[in-house]
Amino acid sequence: MPSVRTRCLCTTFAMATAFHCATPASAQTITPGTFTPQTPRAFAGLFQDTVTDFRNLASKDTLTMLAVGGLMAAAVHKVDRPATTMLSGSNTGFLASGETIGSARLQFGSALATLAIGRVIGNQKLTAVGADLVSANIVAQTLTTGMKAAVRRGRPDGTEFSFPSGHTSVSFAAATVLQRHFGWKTGVPAYAMASFVAASRIHERRHFLSDVTFGAALGIVSGWAVTVGHGKTQMSIAPIAAPDGGGGGIGFTWTGK
Repeated sequence: MPSVRTRCLCTTFAMATAFHCATPASAQTITPGTFTPQTPRAFAGLFQDTVTDFRNLASKDTLTMLAVGGLMAAAVHKVDRPATTMLSGSNTGFLASGETIGSARLQFGSALATLAIGRVIGNQKLTAVGADLVSANIVAQTLTTGMKAAVRRGRPDGTEFSFPSGHTSVSFAAATVLQRHFGWKTGVPAYAMASFVAASRIHERRHFLSDVTFGAALGIVSGWAVTVGHGKTQMSIAPIAAPDGGGGGIGFTWTGK
């Protein structure tokens, strides 16, 4: 059986990496895991477009992702405290940097900077990425803040608002946007960094394993809701369970454009 530490470090990453790319259904050939965005959002209408992104959340696919995320969070809830004890007591001080990397200030600032640079140099692709990063950050932060206020779960360090993890949700939202724009060559390291942030939140006793697990689900849903509106990309979604019952993930099958 895998150790608590192994499960703790791998659960959130499994939610992002359990994707299955298939041949597009249409005759047009595209690279699995990427898509061609429409005209980049105008800055003036960016926040109006973000309202539309919230509407994309009300779909069978996004509800399926959230349901699977909830089931996974419930499944790991029983090892919340052992995982916190193990990670916070381990010699992994380098994880402390996740506090800064996953902070709302850095994530949102980086998204705005990407958008601004894209517009200044006239690069439509970079502008589109920046706009989607901004919108995904807003969606993820809104969902996370709402759930924190509703659940009011205590943190491992005794403070409030532990569930779900905001650092994790915005990091996974950004990773999803990058993966959707650039494919898995960018997506894998982006999701790895998001998983690093998630592990750091447990190490710093700011969140439990179930907090970051559902935070990852919220982030993936937020990034997906933002990017799905920029093309006719389609995916089928289904939960994936490990054969030994020790973990799981969300499986995405690319079905075309």
